[in-house]
Amino acid sequence: MSHFGQHLMQYRKQRKMSQQELALKARLGSQTIEKYESGLQLPDTQTILKLSTVLDIPASELLEKEYHNSPSKQLDPEIEQLVNEIGTKKTKLILRKAKEFSEEDFLRVMQMLYEIKYEEKSL
Repeated sequence: MSHFGQHLMQYRKQRKMSQQELALKARLGSQTIEKYESGLQLPDTQTILKLSTVLDIPASELLEKEYHNSPSKQLDPEIEQLVNEIGTKKTKLILRKAKEFSEEDFLRVMQMLYEIKYEEKSL
């Protein structure tokens, strides 16, 4: 279940509404509400605004955790694979240090690492 779906269900139940009642007031199908709550589908912006109006809550409350999790869904697949291969701890360490370097510094460090790795193998 998505965070949006969890929030939608929580607020609907707090207002003692059935899925059918919410669907009727928001002018949606009851199966649509069921899909939103189960996480099978996410609504568009206009529908989110309709639902927030019917439930009398800010749209941001329905979406709160959705936005915090979205960037990870948009993470480049190669970066995700690399993070999985080297581990989160090393990735964080590397990225924290990398942001301190200029591009030129970073390239020099990469060259040094390359030389260290391949000089050791040739010995």
